[in-house]
Amino acid sequence: MTLYLKYRPQKISELDLTSARETLASLLKKGDIPHAFLFAGPRGTGKTSSARILAKAINCEKNKGKLAEPCNSCETCLAITKGTHIDVIEMDAASNRGIDEIRSLKQDIMLAPSLASKKIYIIDEVHMLTTEAANALLKTLEEPPAHVVFILATTDAHKLPQTVISRLTVVPFHKASNEEII
Repeated sequence: MTLYLKYRPQKISELDLTSARETLASLLKKGDIPHAFLFAGPRGTGKTSSARILAKAINCEKNKGKLAEPCNSCETCLAITKGTHIDVIEMDAASNRGIDEIRSLKQDIMLAPSLASKKIYIIDEVHMLTTEAANALLKTLEEPPAHVVFILATTDAHKLPQTVISRLTVVPFHKASNEEII
């Protein structure tokens, strides 16, 4: 096993970046999770890992609907960690960048979650969507079903239309300082 997989954070409190950790912890503490996030920052700063941790925190069985750190031992947390949970859908926008993929996603989000309380869509490299696809996604972000949370991740937030960004809760990521790494 590679080191970055072995030592990947599994809880919000384990995140290296103080700003991202504090933002996500604050949102969980409030108990009111927005319907859409934008995790924006350079490569290798933990955006996708953080998205999975947030998905676990939202759907953790031991939390019984309360928002808190994931337990990492219930079936839901274990399945999300493995990447096999049916209600946590990860999509790479670099490979699925067209309007047809977003139309398909728009149809899928209408279905209620099968096992979890919320259906989580993690869309990585979202800046790679075509203009038409981004506009189609905008409509979905404006009127999402209550059972869906979007977590969009990008290294180039400035490439997203401002209308899309305005519908998202932005969580900035940056390279970890030496102190954060230690």
